[in-house]
Amino acid sequence: MVTITLMGDLETSDGERSLSCELEDSLSVKQLIKQQGRKLRQVTRLLRENKVMVTINRRVASEDTSVHDGDEISLVAHDGMSTKGLGPSFY
Repeated sequence: MVTITLMGDLETSDGERSLSCELEDSLSVKQLIKQQGRKLRQVTRLLRENKVMVTINRRVASEDTSVHDGDEISLVAHDGMSTKGLGPSFY
């Protein structure tokens, strides 16, 4: 089982911030999210726009990183333009 935690403004279409998924074979983060269908449609769109930061087991990852049974995935939306948080700092 894999746990997906949505952070920041992200949530499922049902308003949930966490969901668990059964995983038979390893998949990429992108494949796993697409597999969730309507529940994570907003996240799928943001992934296409490169506006989601991904961590797996508290390590920075990408949408192409393989997910394995037991992994904990965290996703947080960002716009990449801020001078605070995830964006670059010029100060």
